[in-house]
Amino acid sequence: MDDARSPSSPPLHVVICPWLAFGHILPYLELAERLASRGHRVSFLSTPKNLARLPARRHADTIDLVTLPLPRVEGLPEGAESTNDVPGDRLEPLFEAFDGLAAPFAEFLSADEGNRPRQDWIVADTLTHWAATVALQHKVPCAMLVSSAAVISAFACGARDCTELAAASIFEQPASVAVEEPPAGMPRYEWKRNVTGLFTPHEMKGMSVVRRITLALESCTITAIRSCPEWEPVVFSHAAALLGKPLGLLPPSPDGGRGAGMNRDDATVRWLDAQPPKSVVYVALGSEVPLRVEQVHEMAHGLEMAGARFVWAMRPPRGVPDDMDVLPPGFQERTHGHGLVTMGWVPQNTVLAHGAVGAFLTHCGRSSLIEGLLYGHPLIMLPISGDQGPNARLMEGRKVGLQVPRDEDDGSFNRKGFAKAVRAVMVEEDTRRVFVKNAMKLQEVLADKELHERYIDEFVQQLRSYTTS
Repeated sequence: MDDARSPSSPPLHVVICPWLAFGHILPYLELAERLASRGHRVSFLSTPKNLARLPARRHADTIDLVTLPLPRVEGLPEGAESTNDVPGDRLEPLFEAFDGLAAPFAEFLSADEGNRPRQDWIVADTLTHWAATVALQHKVPCAMLVSSAAVISAFACGARDCTELAAASIFEQPASVAVEEPPAGMPRYEWKRNVTGLFTPHEMKGMSVVRRITLALESCTITAIRSCPEWEPVVFSHAAALLGKPLGLLPPSPDGGRGAGMNRDDATVRWLDAQPPKSVVYVALGSEVPLRVEQVHEMAHGLEMAGARFVWAMRPPRGVPDDMDVLPPGFQERTHGHGLVTMGWVPQNTVLAHGAVGAFLTHCGRSSLIEGLLYGHPLIMLPISGDQGPNARLMEGRKVGLQVPRDEDDGSFNRKGFAKAVRAVMVEEDTRRVFVKNAMKLQEVLADKELHERYIDEFVQQLRSYTTS
């Protein structure tokens, strides 16, 4: 392990600045913990509300939380500081406010720091393009983290097969790119949505997501991928050739994850206590998935048809009044005793760690996948946006579960297909046995502390090689 305290290797001071989404913030906090455990100093930067939401730090003495005030911009709701606070199709004001953090970030880098050592590195993700630019101006090297080799492979291929990845990059394509057909294996509805979402400039700033990533990569010193060949064996070598070395998966700490042993008195946990072992499907599509009421109804009818016990951590569809019952009439009465729907906060790690849970129905956000497979749960997958489609195809290829069948053109799904996927993963023993076996294999990868610590050590050594050269 990297020995930060030896005379020949003084501790580094690393500044971490993630995008304003907790799917980014929490993994970066895990990286901060790993660096701090090696004796390095970390300044973790975000906005006041986001920092207040963070879980307790294990190394609070060496991780400084630094507040950057989020500028007020037109169209951003009062108090909104993360993607949790705004609809997914109205992120432009949040992007504009986020770009306004460049000035206070520059002030932080240039301020008189007293006893605090000078910054050795900036670590930021691919949406924080201004961090790399400001770091370059202050002569501080910047490491850019990419979330997934599968995502890079999917979008770098354009209309070509992924084997051509090494010779082609999404980042070289113009913002006005128009591709008629999706890459092999990607459904048309996903490609249409991502061409619009990734390549189309936002109205307020005139900058697409791909342009942001391009600027970040042009200014950064090194890149690393939050992945490893053990997780993405087929595509990783191609993505690594373009975008750097593995960082590992940054799984939650070996104490069982963030709060897995806590919240035993939560109502959901008490309900699970009364269920048979491995009998419950945990249904959670994240806090930012914009389902329509009719989609919620199809999910509900599908769960009912599947006949499996379930806990559904449901987020009401956006724009629906708080007092509106979005579930089908009579659904809760018909499923009483073997199903629980909760609209409030659910302690996800505690639920996933519970012995009654036997499968995870997920949107396939990277952090959710890692948390689910950390406990060896097979997956029922309903990807909605962003990196979730490539993540789901990766997991389906590893045979740890099934995707809910969707319409190729519009992405819609129905209750029969939904129920069929749930039964195959949770009820039908022949298929379930295969999915559980393969989920346990990936659980071994996530639980391999030595493997992931080695990737962090190699990342630190890479930082040192630039710092001392």
